[in-house]
Amino acid sequence: MSAISQWRLRAAFAARLSRMYGQEVPAYTTLVDVSREVNEDVLRARGADAERLGSIGRVTAERHGAIRVGTPRELAQVARVFGALGMRPVGFYDLREAAASAVPVISTAFRPVDSEELARNPFRVFTSMLTPADPRFFDADLRARLEAFLAERTLFPPELLPLADRAEAEKQLPEDDAERFLQLAVAAFELSSEPVDRAWYETLERVSAVAADIGGVRSTHINHLTPRVLDIDELYRRMTERGIEMIDTIQGPPAWKGPDVLLRQTSFRALAEPRAMRTPDGSVISGALRVRFGEVEARGIALTREGRARYDELLGHIDEQASRSPAEARGDIARTVWERHMPGTERELAAEGLAYFTYRLAADRPRDGSRPPTTIGELVRRGWVCADPIVYEDFLPRSAAGIFQSNLSGEGTRNNDHEGTAYDAAWLSGAIDREVLDPYALYAQQQNSSLAEVARELDLTGTLG
Repeated sequence: MSAISQWRLRAAFAARLSRMYGQEVPAYTTLVDVSREVNEDVLRARGADAERLGSIGRVTAERHGAIRVGTPRELAQVARVFGALGMRPVGFYDLREAAASAVPVISTAFRPVDSEELARNPFRVFTSMLTPADPRFFDADLRARLEAFLAERTLFPPELLPLADRAEAEKQLPEDDAERFLQLAVAAFELSSEPVDRAWYETLERVSAVAADIGGVRSTHINHLTPRVLDIDELYRRMTERGIEMIDTIQGPPAWKGPDVLLRQTSFRALAEPRAMRTPDGSVISGALRVRFGEVEARGIALTREGRARYDELLGHIDEQASRSPAEARGDIARTVWERHMPGTERELAAEGLAYFTYRLAADRPRDGSRPPTTIGELVRRGWVCADPIVYEDFLPRSAAGIFQSNLSGEGTRNNDHEGTAYDAAWLSGAIDREVLDPYALYAQQQNSSLAEVARELDLTGTLG
């Protein structure tokens, strides 16, 4: 019997999840269709430049999903399921601090980390975990009730997790086992038809709509799936023309004439979905919940720590100027700040150490017998070496929180008289018994590996800088 490799499992899971979510949320299918149309138009208009940050095949297939769980135990089980697909936890995000309203979750993202695996299928899942121990959101009584509720539920069928462990250990599954794994894994993220306890859900919703979506039901589900688009501003315009209500802004860096960096995101607004609701007298009535939405993203170049510090600094400038000039469009303010303070070319980003690139010998490099320069900047400037941008594969907590907030029905409650419970990447690593990887280290490793190869091919000693 033939075996199915991890990356093929990952691709099949992403495709099946996409089909399932399209059936549950038809507006998502519209989003995918419009994204494909925009990408085809951009490719025709820009040619090879459109594929600077990934082939059109990769961009078209690309998705990231988002799920929410309630406990470290559930998150550890999620890690096993995604481990089967060659996806590892990367980055720690504290949305409690990134949001002004009540978003009581911490998050990580499961994704491939090897460049070849990313090129084959870059499926990612942004995974958030509720923080019942944070007294700013949950008093002692509600925390106890919530933790008891979460302890009683089972998100994944017992048959799924051993299959996941086997796929992770062997990096493949026999065909029949692969099919069973995919069936069980996709079903685990379907929207449940089980009636929701209305009183319990509303109790949590008064604290946070996100908390209710996680802890007010006995299952988990996909909150959104996100296609990648090459022109998110044009996508926003076309979706609006089709009568799809979008959130007010595109999160992340502004549209401008320079290189795209990091991540820009937007979404259509969460839709009212019919749900069965159980009332206190035990009867079941028809209700509706607004928790799921359709997100879309445009990915740019990965920034170094110094580049990210510059980005965060510019956001502060934009916030300050927007508060002083409320009548001026925030997008116009952002563009002006960006053009004043952010390098306008890839070469400048590289020269200032603000972004990550891989380097390779130029096919038309000098061949007159001269010795090459010994710094990467001079090698690029004088035509010995080409710099290719590394795609940003991760997420921005402020943008994620902005998307969450834009789709909430209310701001919830948050008592800042209490001190928040501390969490970090080390805590999360221990909770799920696997290392939460540092995205900067992954990008730096990719860049440094290419520099070492250039140095070897040009017979240069020492480290290129």
